[in-house]
Amino acid sequence: MIAAGLIWFGVFVAKFLEIGMITPPVGLNVFVIKGVVDRSISLGVIFRGVIWFLVADAVVVTIMVAFPQVILWLPSLS
Repeated sequence: MIAAGLIWFGVFVAKFLEIGMITPPVGLNVFVIKGVVDRSISLGVIFRGVIWFLVADAVVVTIMVAFPQVILWLPSLS
């Protein structure tokens, strides 16, 4: 039971780290994209484009909390 909780917590932490990499004020992945794209695209436009990914991540986190069995299904096969 403890191992299952640790697996769930690890996936949960990884998901929140992913969210942290695309949200302000840090948003390191957004700054990397800004360095790659043309100078005519502002940082604000890139941050607005990230909103859909944040919505998708919020849905995934909600599913993870509501149904933890989804995360633990694959490890339980071994």
